[in-house]
Amino acid sequence: MAEELKDKVIESDIPARMDRLPWSKWHTRIIVALGTSWLLDGLEVTLVGSLSGVLESRNGLSLTDPQVAGAATTYLAGAVFGALLFGYLTDRLGRKKLFLVTLATYSIATICTAFSGNLVYFSLCRFFTGVGIGGEYAAINSAIDELIPSKVRGTVDLIVNGTFWVGASLGSVASLFLLGRHGPPLHLGWRMAFGIGGILGLAVLLLRLKVPESPRWLMLRGREEEANAIVTEIEAAIGGHKGALPPVEAPKLKIAVRDHTPWKEIFGNMLGESRQRSFLALVLMIGQSFFFNSIFFTYGLVVKKFYHIPDQNLPLQLLPFALGSFLGPVILGPLFDKVGRKPMIIATYGLAGLGLAAVSIPFAHGSLSARAMTICFTLIFFVASSAASAAYLTVSEIFPLEIRAFAIAIFYALGTLVGGVGAPLLFGVLIATNSKANVAWGYGLGASLLLFAALCEAKIGIEAAGKSLEDISKPIQSKG
Repeated sequence: MAEELKDKVIESDIPARMDRLPWSKWHTRIIVALGTSWLLDGLEVTLVGSLSGVLESRNGLSLTDPQVAGAATTYLAGAVFGALLFGYLTDRLGRKKLFLVTLATYSIATICTAFSGNLVYFSLCRFFTGVGIGGEYAAINSAIDELIPSKVRGTVDLIVNGTFWVGASLGSVASLFLLGRHGPPLHLGWRMAFGIGGILGLAVLLLRLKVPESPRWLMLRGREEEANAIVTEIEAAIGGHKGALPPVEAPKLKIAVRDHTPWKEIFGNMLGESRQRSFLALVLMIGQSFFFNSIFFTYGLVVKKFYHIPDQNLPLQLLPFALGSFLGPVILGPLFDKVGRKPMIIATYGLAGLGLAAVSIPFAHGSLSARAMTICFTLIFFVASSAASAAYLTVSEIFPLEIRAFAIAIFYALGTLVGGVGAPLLFGVLIATNSKANVAWGYGLGASLLLFAALCEAKIGIEAAGKSLEDISKPIQSKG
């Protein structure tokens, strides 16, 4: 294969043809099939947060506070491993193969979690569930952005990422029923909660079978005829509903073809030509990851410990966060295309950081009630969820086609290791001290990371609204 592609150069208008397409039913079907990654992740995060009290009881696995937080860390560690492994393979083998494999991994591991009998088995299942979800982030983000027209890419990406909170809402409602007085016995209810996620994953897997490979990726690998056939089929489907399509105005892309990108070029780009972009991506990822993983994975423990909320009512504490966080990207998402990436990223990170800092003070002094805290966090999450989605959008836009999925994986992994794995462990220790002041210091650290990210975006952020992916970041193999 490598010999066949040696010295081959092609000229293609595939990116321009994809970007000039109007939004259509075809795009909606693609988003429904692919965008469920975040829904499933939201379901996972909320289930564990809502079930923390039951998992600590005799009806669960008799876990301690640090063990519950540790299980969250195990899940995130698996996500880091899965992102790196599947992220590289997504660039090497294609988007479609990997977004099928990653979803299957998630679904099987989640179903297995329902049969947990001890901490070791539970943690192992959580690890492989994380492996699947981590791989999803790389495979799906790259596929979606390569299939969506440039003029609405920001809006679509934020709303799709925002479906995380639809999953979170479903997780809260499902947990409320499964742990309530009218639900099944508690020793069965938490197991059924995990089974729901696995079954949903298998159902979505069937939808994905009809999603095509990314024509951009096929172009990169010299599979021109296959790429053209897919784009022609898409144009025919959209043209049948929308009428005559806009003309292709952008010049053709001249690109060298090869079967993979060497490691030297991958890291040479990230640490050389794109080193400033790499720093920005890392800062944005760490900020949002620390914020969400520290609060969502441990909020159930916080309200149970400091406000004495019973286990049955823990899902209600997370539901307002989820609803506010979904509405944020839906309402603010279009502004990322109309107003621009930079001003909106600065605003969302900045406001979220200021809000978190403001809440930590009355919480530390004991003057914030459980209801008031829920209202404050709901408002913060409304803004912060758009900031988090914008981090993934930024990484998927600012790196070349050849390393897009792996770049998403690298910065998701680094952000998760620093902000995600570290945050639940830190907050598990802080909560165990029985001191609100100590927990408030953790919130203050999260606020500082968000504000630093806003400052970095102001200084070195890249405006990508309305631009082709190839204009934002020139392909490594480009010859023009």
